[in-house]
Amino acid sequence: MPFIKKEKTLAFYLKQLDFNLISDYGDYMILEKDNLEIHFFNYQSLEKEKSDFMLYIRVSDIKRFYENLIQNNVKIHPKGALETKAWNQKEFSIIEHNGTLLTFGENLK
Repeated sequence: MPFIKKEKTLAFYLKQLDFNLISDYGDYMILEKDNLEIHFFNYQSLEKEKSDFMLYIRVSDIKRFYENLIQNNVKIHPKGALETKAWNQKEFSIIEHNGTLLTFGENLK
């Protein structure tokens, strides 16, 4: 069964988050950015506009990454602006087009 939102997913991660497509096997694809790989598998959910997933993605130079997303018109989560947390992380969050919460963090230690 084909990815229902594959083209939107590719466009979002490639154009707005600056990932690179490494492999595309139809119902399985791999994207990469700064030594990080994300593997996407086709999963048919009964709820088409909802996701119960949250991904925490550790990055380096989070301020530059955050500013690049703003320039690419990526909408920051209303409660997820870039800030330093009590647990020595600098973090921000977005909700991608499939409804998945993506939180990006940089270790400040």
